[in-house]
Amino acid sequence: MDTIASLFSFITWPVSWVIVQFHTVYGAIFGPDTGWAWGLSIVSLVILIRICLIPLFVKQIKATRGMQTLQPEMKKIQERYKNDKQRQSEEMMKLYKETGTNPLSSCLPILAQSPFFFALYHVLNGIASGDTIGAVNQDLLESAQKAHIFGAPLASKFFSSESDVAALSASLTDVRVVTAIMIVLMSASQFFTQRQLMTKNVDTTVKTPFMQQQKMLMYVFPVMFAVFGVNFPVGVLVYWLTTNVWTMGQQMYVIRNNPTPGSKAQAAYLERLHKSVTEHGKIRGRGQKAIVKAIVAKGRDRNEAERKFINGLNKAGMAAQADGTVVKNDAAVAAQSADGSTVTTAGQPKRQQPKRQSKSQRQAKPAGEAEPKTSLTKSDEPQDAKPADQQETKPAAGAKKPAQKSGGGGRSKAQSGQRKGPQRPKSPSKK
Repeated sequence: MDTIASLFSFITWPVSWVIVQFHTVYGAIFGPDTGWAWGLSIVSLVILIRICLIPLFVKQIKATRGMQTLQPEMKKIQERYKNDKQRQSEEMMKLYKETGTNPLSSCLPILAQSPFFFALYHVLNGIASGDTIGAVNQDLLESAQKAHIFGAPLASKFFSSESDVAALSASLTDVRVVTAIMIVLMSASQFFTQRQLMTKNVDTTVKTPFMQQQKMLMYVFPVMFAVFGVNFPVGVLVYWLTTNVWTMGQQMYVIRNNPTPGSKAQAAYLERLHKSVTEHGKIRGRGQKAIVKAIVAKGRDRNEAERKFINGLNKAGMAAQADGTVVKNDAAVAAQSADGSTVTTAGQPKRQQPKRQSKSQRQAKPAGEAEPKTSLTKSDEPQDAKPADQQETKPAAGAKKPAQKSGGGGRSKAQSGQRKGPQRPKSPSKK
């Protein structure tokens, strides 16, 4: 580890200078030889470095999501050129170039942070061995050696010998208890950060090998921190625990406010966004506007949570626009009139469908209600009187009917065995 730290000696002086400046501020408050002054100086160094690395963290998020999106295409290339590794690599690089994705971007924060980590390790190792390094002079060296964090010196390690710990005015038991607790907290924070990334911020609609790799790293990283942590000084453990807590909080903020599309975090975010929009009637903030704009641009390619969000806005009488804003959809808004009937925005009453009655209700008749007349029922009322010249006179009883003229055009009385009405003439028989 000393050899690795010496490789980053070019940044040792800037790191030691920053720590000394923070120690001057905190030393005036808590005392120059206290563990609070030196411990808070290391914590402030971490915060300053992580603030400077925020742009790289944003690139890491974009690169990680880009890699998740490209996983199906990468799998097709691997299956198509599984026997030609060179062609497979060429197609992969071509895919990265076309989409503007850099696989190394997801590692940028760790790579950029490593020089500061090893420089701090080099400074604390010099304090433990009694050597001045960088901006730490002899007076500051003696002050740092006296500083203890919960009874453990800054430069002590879990496997430090009892004589080395006694030279720093501490007990080996205190050192091992403090370092063990810090190692457990460091590993637990790393595990929780990776776990919330896997369970909440991963697109569940796409099953790719990338998810298996992330799941494996969720268990590998905490073990690595536990193995290497026993060889880190207490000051380095403070540094790494602080950066893990910062990463965990930063990850929670990103998952809550800018989740991965198709993840559980996105569904929860869209529910909160729908509630906020219906309460205030507008989109609040550029981040929300960017997310709504991306959802509208997807069209039919929206996932289930996005479709539910758009449909919920429509039911609430709102419509999402292409620029990410939300306007009132007058065609979907309905108001209640004074008499309780539903009225649309055009002012016309909404047509009400008649309530369907059951068969028993239709057959049931209220008492005293007359049965409705139909065309098939006989009426007892006299029909309209016809003029006298059009009324037929009936012969009196016992009077003879006038004889019909034979051979006339009238219908003759049908004989027995014959059909009524005119008969068809028989065709002449063929002899």
